[in-house]
Amino acid sequence: MTIDLPHETSPQAHLFTCWPSDATLWEEDLEPAQAEFATFLKAAIAPSATGRTLNLTILAASGQAEASARQAFGHQARVVRAPFGDVWARDTGPVFLRRDGEAVAVRFRFNGWGGKYELPGDDTIGGVIAKLAGAREEAVDLVAEGGALEFDGEGTLITTRQCLLNPNRNPGLGEAEVEARLKTALGVKKVLWVDEGLVADHTDGHIDNIVRFARPGVVVCQSPCGEDDPQAEVLEAIARQLSRMTDARGRRLQVQRIPSPGRVDLGDGEVVPASHMNWVIGPRHLVVPVYGTPGGAAAITALRRIFPDHEVVGASARAILTGGGAFHCVTCHQAGE
Repeated sequence: MTIDLPHETSPQAHLFTCWPSDATLWEEDLEPAQAEFATFLKAAIAPSATGRTLNLTILAASGQAEASARQAFGHQARVVRAPFGDVWARDTGPVFLRRDGEAVAVRFRFNGWGGKYELPGDDTIGGVIAKLAGAREEAVDLVAEGGALEFDGEGTLITTRQCLLNPNRNPGLGEAEVEARLKTALGVKKVLWVDEGLVADHTDGHIDNIVRFARPGVVVCQSPCGEDDPQAEVLEAIARQLSRMTDARGRRLQVQRIPSPGRVDLGDGEVVPASHMNWVIGPRHLVVPVYGTPGGAAAITALRRIFPDHEVVGASARAILTGGGAFHCVTCHQAGE
């Protein structure tokens, strides 16, 4: 049996997202969030210099959301009405792979990030996305979210203990059992564990906010930015842990670091899990979330060296961050054949 789960720099066939629509969740940030969605998604689907394209499907939960998405994209995207709770398609959607050439949508159990936010439709929207993608669904008896899983495309998966071993996700399951279920479901050969994610991250430490593969054998994580960076301690711990790891092919990981956003103030003085790691990769651009802090430009410069085959651009994610995440969190991708 052959399982293909490529790295995100590989050609992608389809990008799915859920359009912001619930004013009770977004309040005064609804229209700013919709504007940020439009900006980063248009950058993500921009064709490559060789003409490679990326199909975009936008799921809209209301008439207003459907009209807003259609106005923003016209013929650039397919807009589909479907019920969901909130926009975090990376977590509520499936993980796509190919098993013996067949498109498969792996669906983990979803429990509202450990019971924190259980909204109608969030446990079913993954099935809608799978059908739109023409993929066969496979259910996995494990609570997990796509944002908790980072793949190198060569059999290595990185995740966090804080998330997948949390009693609010998988009570009674130890590290070995969780690893076994991930390997069976996804065809990975080795699971690497980081202890904890960002401070104040309601996802309990999603990996896509702290560690991403640039390519097999090379990972990217953040360095503290500014003396008041609330994530300084955890960012240093993450880098130390990664420096001791080897991947499924026995390579010691090469660790590249970029500046974090530092302290981001959304107006209430609270610590927020702002991250430059939550990028999305399209045919032409690698689109990085930025927040109006000094670390943004430096992070983009660093990523241009790490990803020479993509044009690295920044796009504002301040409004999206009020919901708790950024670009990778709100998208779900299907690799090309």
